[in-house]
Amino acid sequence: MIPFSPPYISEDAIKAVTEVLRSGWITTGPVTKLFEQQLTEYCGNKKTLCVNSATAGLELILRWFGVGPGDEVIIPAYTYCATANVVVHCGAVPVMVDTNSFDFNISVEGIRKAITSRTKAIIPVDVFGIPCNYNEINELVDEVEIKKMFQPQTTVQQLLGRILILSDAAHSVGASYQGKKTGALTDISIFSFHAVKNLTTSEGGAVALNLPKPFDCDELYKQLNISSLHGQSKDAYAKTAQKGWRYDVLEAGYKMNMTDILAAIGLSQLKEYEGIMKQRKHIFTLYSDLLKAYEWAVLPEHETPEKCSSFHVYNLKIKNVPEAARDRIIDAMLEKDVHVNVHFQPLPLLTYYKDKGYRITDVPNAYNNYSCEISLPVFYTMTDDQVREVAETLIFAVEKNKTEA
Repeated sequence: MIPFSPPYISEDAIKAVTEVLRSGWITTGPVTKLFEQQLTEYCGNKKTLCVNSATAGLELILRWFGVGPGDEVIIPAYTYCATANVVVHCGAVPVMVDTNSFDFNISVEGIRKAITSRTKAIIPVDVFGIPCNYNEINELVDEVEIKKMFQPQTTVQQLLGRILILSDAAHSVGASYQGKKTGALTDISIFSFHAVKNLTTSEGGAVALNLPKPFDCDELYKQLNISSLHGQSKDAYAKTAQKGWRYDVLEAGYKMNMTDILAAIGLSQLKEYEGIMKQRKHIFTLYSDLLKAYEWAVLPEHETPEKCSSFHVYNLKIKNVPEAARDRIIDAMLEKDVHVNVHFQPLPLLTYYKDKGYRITDVPNAYNNYSCEISLPVFYTMTDDQVREVAETLIFAVEKNKTEA
């Protein structure tokens, strides 16, 4: 059996977690703070707050920015539901934009057409770990006519004076665009450390702050830290200091903090992360070498002169194969105990959003990309023989089902 994406947990990670368990301090504390510092150094952004999920990080920032009823947030139709759900949680409207025809990321021209006077934020998503075209997106929201359309409703919105760019970088820790790593590419980026991610803490996420002046990201970190822990003026670790038990509650905050147990896994993985990405790149390259001779195989492009992905998902497209045939190919591979996946079902195909009136016909590129996409297994301990077995199983399944299509 070849699994799709089992987590990589090294002996060093197990040792690090054991040390935390024996330390007597397992919730948010010194290990989490060290993880935040090292993430900031690795990514090159200004400050980082660790939280209990990427979803929590997205919602925390939308609420900090004052997004609420009557507002619109532009998102890609091709993403996981969390990107849209957090907008709904805030009472705002997700405005879904199509992907590019040449890749799976959000169309910048589609963003331009979707902007209205109600737009408060844009959430580009680095699908499969490939960064979006952030220079174009950053320049777009700074255009004079676009800034004139912006109608700030809060002090924070007035301070920024334009639409917020909130990157959903759940897939793209370690990816780069024009020489900069994700986290330092736009206003704020959100990472995921879920079990299937390249860098995992089992569950967890991070908010990478990179806002321009006059924002003080150090001060904002303190504010968000309070918001992420019920609005308490001190976290549990700070309260252990001499005469430190007394605290105040400054707002009705949330419970979004990361624990030292999770951060210990993350610190261990971050030490190895360049090696983890190197191994994943090797797997990607071997897949492409094995499949490039087949005219039906549209290989993913994860490195260009401008971009390098995090090598998170090997997203193969099967040329001239309708959705039903793609599904048969997946079933045929599962019969051989080779586990594959599909990333993602566009949001208008999902019952909740379909019932809200979103239509898949409005985002044809998203549907076309989805209908023929298969995500192949990639994990750190995957051997070359396993990669070859996946490729051979795929080739057999495609050839068989193309004939039957």
